[in-house]
Amino acid sequence: MSQDQDQDQDARPIAIHDRPERERYELDAGGAVAAIIDYRLRGQRIALLHTEVQPEHEGGGLGTQLARHALDDARRRGLKVVPSCSFIAAYVRRHPQYQDLVAD
Repeated sequence: MSQDQDQDQDARPIAIHDRPERERYELDAGGAVAAIIDYRLRGQRIALLHTEVQPEHEGGGLGTQLARHALDDARRRGLKVVPSCSFIAAYVRRHPQYQDLVAD
């Protein structure tokens, strides 16, 4: 399980977890799941399918933190990324350091 400890803009402690049994990353803020990325892992490819931030946490940068974590985790694991989620695809376009991860 991979985990990052940080704080969001409201100074609530956050933790990011990979939940492979659910095929998703979860960002916990203040003890509750505030954001998720659903994925499918097949061989050396990870399809990032859907990003969702709970309404009460929107606009606080949590989706961005979670996207960055998922992409960094893919790099660390040597995976290619299929950015099926529009949020992830836009994030990769805005951050060229992740473009080499995108599967052909």
